[in-house]
Amino acid sequence: MSGTTENTATESFRQRLARHELRLERDETHALQVNVGLVCNLSCGHCHLEAGPARSEMMARPVMDEVIAAATRLPFAVIDVTGGAPELVPELPYLLRGLAPHTPRLIVRTNLVVLEGERGEPLMELYRDLGVTLVASLPAANQAQTDAQRGAGVWERSMAALTHLNALGYGMPGSPLELDLVSNPSGAFLPPPQLQAQEKFRRDLARRYGVSFHNLYTFANAPLGRFRLFLERSGNLDAYLDKLASGFNPCAVSGVMCRSQLSVDWTGRLYDCDFHLSRGINMGGEERLLRELSELPAPGTAIPAADHCYACTVGAGFT
Repeated sequence: MSGTTENTATESFRQRLARHELRLERDETHALQVNVGLVCNLSCGHCHLEAGPARSEMMARPVMDEVIAAATRLPFAVIDVTGGAPELVPELPYLLRGLAPHTPRLIVRTNLVVLEGERGEPLMELYRDLGVTLVASLPAANQAQTDAQRGAGVWERSMAALTHLNALGYGMPGSPLELDLVSNPSGAFLPPPQLQAQEKFRRDLARRYGVSFHNLYTFANAPLGRFRLFLERSGNLDAYLDKLASGFNPCAVSGVMCRSQLSVDWTGRLYDCDFHLSRGINMGGEERLLRELSELPAPGTAIPAADHCYACTVGAGFT
């Protein structure tokens, strides 16, 4: 992605870490996030990757084979498949079937509306049969905010998908088929406290639509990609960066996702997280390919820091 997140009015993230005598470095690595491409049926305003219908980046089967081989030789307790919209990658079932036997927890991130139609039905059944955990994006507990961020009609289509997933057993009390929701703010502000938001989502979705889910995660938007462009156009960039920096929680640094996760893109290149992927900041600061990885990075390995890291350390953090 073009541009940077540098802001001379705000103390840099590296400086903030140093002032608190903190280091951004790896703990035990146990998760692999697999970004299968940038093609998506939506063009969400908060997307740090600028995914959308006009994008063509997509993981091909040879790279999927490299991912499956890595899952075979390396002990990943979690493999997290994301995009774009993973469901729009034709070979996704091949990848999931190859990964499922090699990890205790296989996650797919979905925007829900992509599960409509003829392609969605067999994918949802495949998710069920493989015991995939679903993490579904739903910006708000009401139609107005959701449609404003993601497009007209997205709310109703999302509710239809959630109802169908509940019918398959996803998100139901006591069910092993885990369905979690993720909420990102629609504007230049920070999310509400997670537990407070979760109770509101649970109450509103159950009362109005009979929809059930397991957990809700609320995350601050990273000032990257399409969301950064929105901040620039609206004149909110500096204020938002200051807001992230002001909300810095030193206790959140120990739990940020890059300390325990690797991220691989659709070409097989490695990054410390999906946000670094969007900026082209390679894992450990140098280009490496997943197929070359014979062992996981050692604890204590330094992670490149950038100012968008403030989004992962504001409030409760981004884990």
